[in-house]
Amino acid sequence: MKKLTVSILQFPGTNCEYDTVYAFERLGYETKVLWHKEESLAEGTDLVVIPGGFSYGDYLRSGSIARFSPIIKAVQAYADAGGIVLGICNGFQILTEMGLLPGALKRNNNLHFISKHQMVKIINNDNAFLNQCKVGEVLDIPVAHADGNYYIDDAGFKELEENNQILLRYCDNEGNPTILNGSVEQIAGIRNKKGNIFGLMPHPERAMEFVLGSEDGVRMLKGFENT
Repeated sequence: MKKLTVSILQFPGTNCEYDTVYAFERLGYETKVLWHKEESLAEGTDLVVIPGGFSYGDYLRSGSIARFSPIIKAVQAYADAGGIVLGICNGFQILTEMGLLPGALKRNNNLHFISKHQMVKIINNDNAFLNQCKVGEVLDIPVAHADGNYYIDDAGFKELEENNQILLRYCDNEGNPTILNGSVEQIAGIRNKKGNIFGLMPHPERAMEFVLGSEDGVRMLKGFENT
């Protein structure tokens, strides 16, 4: 079986690109880190990942400057053609700034940076990302963000629900919804209507080994094998 090729973007301020490389290479994928000034994706790219960090220092608004980088035009064209894109934390923020995902990420409701292991509940697994997880399953995935408060208006939220676009919600150990950062209905991750763009605030690439606290990220990222 052909190894999947993963293009991982890198901006000034990105700090999770090599965690992401490690995670995908541990699963047997081929990876290529692309500097933001490049104008094309790696040849044969099967998945684009926009990793976490603080692109451009989160100046103006998280992800708002990164969306103008040269590589973004290639990502836009790839996404428009049906290519699969995953945005993690700052990557999720960039995808909303690009308009590839609905809603916005704003400052946490307590105005503090949150860094901890956090339980999340699988809401939808009928997609290229979470197909190896079970609906209702609770996973332990680290979070680390200051602007992870997902906002969408009532009409947009209704659309998310009607199209099964909500992927993950923050919860406690038993799967009960819990408020982490103020996100609308405790949303931790979503997808687009077409089902090829995914964004989440938790970091599955940091949950790849039990010795580091959790290996629940393995099954999340292994889902892409079926694409």
